[in-house]
Amino acid sequence: MSILTPAHVEAFRAVRDRLSPADRLRVDTASVEAVDPARAAASHWNFDLPAHAADAALGSDATDDMRRALIATWALEMPKRIAAANLPIEVTELHPYWLDRLAEFLTAADGAYDRDHWAKDVRFSLVLSVPGAKTQTIDLSSPMGPGQVLRNGLDGHGWSQAVAYMKAEGWKKPWLEVHTESRHTEDFTEAGWDRAWATAATICKARPELAGMIGSSWFYDPPLETISPRLAYLRLNPLKGGAFIIHQGPGEIHSERCGATSPTRRAMIESGEYTPRSWLVAWPRATLIPWAERRAVEATKLAA
Repeated sequence: MSILTPAHVEAFRAVRDRLSPADRLRVDTASVEAVDPARAAASHWNFDLPAHAADAALGSDATDDMRRALIATWALEMPKRIAAANLPIEVTELHPYWLDRLAEFLTAADGAYDRDHWAKDVRFSLVLSVPGAKTQTIDLSSPMGPGQVLRNGLDGHGWSQAVAYMKAEGWKKPWLEVHTESRHTEDFTEAGWDRAWATAATICKARPELAGMIGSSWFYDPPLETISPRLAYLRLNPLKGGAFIIHQGPGEIHSERCGATSPTRRAMIESGEYTPRSWLVAWPRATLIPWAERRAVEATKLAA
């Protein structure tokens, strides 16, 4: 299957054709000027920095239609970037689905371009982040500094994590990092998340320089095992497979997101009964790859 279909090409060109010739020229110029700064910023802890590079190249007076056209321009160039990245089949077989969703989003979009969506689309179209499943993307290079590991121990959350971090050489090796895409959540299931972790394992096998994969969110908070038991797999499955978790703490954004989809959690947050906390899950390659290999063997047996 071709990664970029004729329907994709038609959709992305239509997004560009909405612009005046002068604005298309600005987009074309930015599509070249922003690439290197965006790539250079991709491994920083701040997920949004590649989007900031795109904004700088477009100019302060750029419209959201211009931003959409820039994403469409980069999407048309994705096949060569995907080929250059030498990604495993577990990633590339997902690209047509994600391009379908991107084409639908860009052609139907009207009004403001949500900043989180913009940041994710910049990374995706430049192949700085790749599909892990149908709801999860994976950043190809993210840092995990030692500061938060030390704070985790000093704050009383344990020191075994520091030992695992040292074994993984997590301070000097880049990590993959998983993110959730709120625009299509059909894989926000146990099977979907297991697929994302397994996809990360295939990337780690192909790239020995990687330490493993990390993810940071309120939904790794241990109290959710009781409050929202249906979400317990998000933390427990990685831990059972050899991951470790690092406490990051509470924050307004975590409370907002935690309460957004559950009236029960929202009521507990508003009453002060529960304060969501963000945790970082780190799954070193030394345990992630064997877990994924066992999962593949089990799937083969079930299919036989």
